[in-house]
Amino acid sequence: MKEKVLGENKIKQVLQRLDRLTLQESQMTDIQILVAQTKNLDTVRGLVDNMRVVMEGTHLLLWLYALCSVRTVTAMS
Repeated sequence: MKEKVLGENKIKQVLQRLDRLTLQESQMTDIQILVAQTKNLDTVRGLVDNMRVVMEGTHLLLWLYALCSVRTVTAMS
């Protein structure tokens, strides 16, 4: 009887350890997902910043073109 109780306690300890390991693995997976999401967000942020620079440059070119067009029309008048 004593050996049966000791065996059951050992099984219980092993199952508890397995639960802890499973929890740790789950937490590590969550951390890896968060790291991947952060990298993706950094990439998207970089793309948005690049698009902003391009759009600002385009606006500047359009403004300069409009300014030159106005000067040309004024000079012809």
